[in-house]
Amino acid sequence: MKKTLVSALATALVVGAASTTFAAANPFSDVPRDHWAYDAVTQLAADGVVEGYGDGTYRGDRNITRYEMAQMVAKAMAKDNMSSSDRALVDRLAAEFADELNNLGVRVTKLERNADMVKWNGKLEYTYTSTRYEGQPRVNEDKVVFRLEPSAEVNNHWHVNARLDAGYNMDKDDSSNVALKRAWAQGDYDDFTVKLGKMEFTTAEGQYQAPGAIVADGEFSGAEASFGKDLRAKVQAGRYSHGGDFGDKANYQGVELQYEKGSLTAGAGYYRFGSDSLNSMYGLKADKKKMNIWGLNGAYRFDKNVALTGAYAHNNDAAGSKRSGQVSFEYKGADPADKGSWGAYLSYRHLGGGSVEATTDGAQNYTKGFELGTNYTLWNNVVLSAKYFKGKTLEKTADDKVQKLFGRVEFLF
Repeated sequence: MKKTLVSALATALVVGAASTTFAAANPFSDVPRDHWAYDAVTQLAADGVVEGYGDGTYRGDRNITRYEMAQMVAKAMAKDNMSSSDRALVDRLAAEFADELNNLGVRVTKLERNADMVKWNGKLEYTYTSTRYEGQPRVNEDKVVFRLEPSAEVNNHWHVNARLDAGYNMDKDDSSNVALKRAWAQGDYDDFTVKLGKMEFTTAEGQYQAPGAIVADGEFSGAEASFGKDLRAKVQAGRYSHGGDFGDKANYQGVELQYEKGSLTAGAGYYRFGSDSLNSMYGLKADKKKMNIWGLNGAYRFDKNVALTGAYAHNNDAAGSKRSGQVSFEYKGADPADKGSWGAYLSYRHLGGGSVEATTDGAQNYTKGFELGTNYTLWNNVVLSAKYFKGKTLEKTADDKVQKLFGRVEFLF
């Protein structure tokens, strides 16, 4: 599909009024069919970055060449108002077509090409939380985190990536050392991706549902392979430490199958953990040292703005609460690149035995209740977000009410 779109785009850039003669021509005749430029140009076209020739003319009597591609890249390079992701694609295309750009008078030296292979993203965020369990003192926290996320190109298929965090508590005016949270190598081959190292461990529902994940939202060390398009499979294996809380690191294996097309998203997952630390932390059945969790997730989008989402997880080995779940009504969402964009959601969340390391910005572990959230892009790359949770602990007691207020400001770069 992407190659078809790119072919149509390139033909439209080279051909004037649509003509039946271009249908059989390959506008990337001198670019290999599996080249990453197909995906790059498709994305840039969708974002309105790629345009035609500088003189405004179109030439429909021949296929597009590397020099003609370089002309489009040169014009895109001159643009200032584009997202950081689009800028990274343009820079990568500039490195690929550097020789042609040099011949056109656009200077891209080897040093500049190497510099373009390393990209830095990150953010500075301030987070305020206030948590209150009935009958207990209120707990307030003010945290600042500075995050850097470098990505370096190894070759046309492989990148290495990392995440470094440094933070401190404003109310205590303390500080922390820089922590390497993630470091992994990633290889992309058409519809197949492989990752090796310490990487994100966010279960499928957390990738697209506004409240976050009900099973896991953290990191694990090991390997991951994913493949497919509309129906995509993911296999993971490695070690999991729950952010360092496990005395004995858990062996972890997981499988997810996710389908997304049109208005519908649906998926299923299975996650297996083995460790001596599991029983004391999760209240498993007697002498259990393994934990098996299966989950389902789904969404239906009524239009581009409104969606109904949900997820369920079940822990077969928990002695007490065995399940976790959430159902949410979601409206839009803040886009950091779009000033004034905003979103909101209302969710009922139940975080019980099916949760390993759930997203707890609002609802807390072993609680159930309603969570309300909103976000707003104040200026480009400045996003405000707020959440409020009101519910009860899963264990019924005289003092079982729980509330949490969450607020965050993010400065993205």
